[in-house]
Amino acid sequence: MQKIIDAHIHFDLYNEQEQLHIIHSMELQQIEGLISVSEHLDSAKKNLDLAKKIQNIFPAFGYHPEQPLPNDRELTDLLTFIKFHQERMVAIGEVGLPYYSRKENKQLKLDGYVELLEQFIILAKKLQKPIILHAVYEDAPIVCSLLEKHSFKKAHFHWFKGDTKTVQRMIANGYFISITPDVLYEQEIQQLVKIYPLERMMVETDGPWPFNGPFQNEMTHPKMIHQSMKKIAEIKSLPLDSVYETIFQQTKSFYQLP
Repeated sequence: MQKIIDAHIHFDLYNEQEQLHIIHSMELQQIEGLISVSEHLDSAKKNLDLAKKIQNIFPAFGYHPEQPLPNDRELTDLLTFIKFHQERMVAIGEVGLPYYSRKENKQLKLDGYVELLEQFIILAKKLQKPIILHAVYEDAPIVCSLLEKHSFKKAHFHWFKGDTKTVQRMIANGYFISITPDVLYEQEIQQLVKIYPLERMMVETDGPWPFNGPFQNEMTHPKMIHQSMKKIAEIKSLPLDSVYETIFQQTKSFYQLP
């Protein structure tokens, strides 16, 4: 095992016992850091508190799109919080478009979510912070267009899934993606790893989201990333050591971690 960084985890959603279990195993498992994304203002506050207590927790602040849009007061409070604590956060996130909510509710309008995401992109550019994106399948081209509109390239599409045309567009624009443990058993993710440049790739768990295959009925733990690394190296036909080093160093650089 070599050093890893979980580039996308909802650490605040684990219970206290689970958090302690992960924290106490980080050194043994060579886990150098966790990018803990936020779902809303309360989530952002929890992640900030965790980051103050634990030096290897790096918080990102945002509003997850798979929920009702915030009202004006909620949005103002969140944006004020982000601006006030900008020095403590490593990115704006998680933000994006509500793909799965629209699958469940065909009447859900996208316009408000697009407007909200554009505000976050403008803010990320102003604060010179990366943006962590929830944008899959047909939503991804919309997000690419917004990023292009504002000439903003420091974008991280987490657990990305989409068509080949969009993948090529993202590669051309230099956007990053991150690979989850389902790379061990999902052909769609394996194909993405095959196509996407290693130099624009990170690894994540999206914990506490659960996984199947060899991880069935297991609590999602950043140590699972080590198995992801082996699979990425296998798919890419590259030495495992170099895959570890490349992904680790570019994650540190992307998020400007110490």
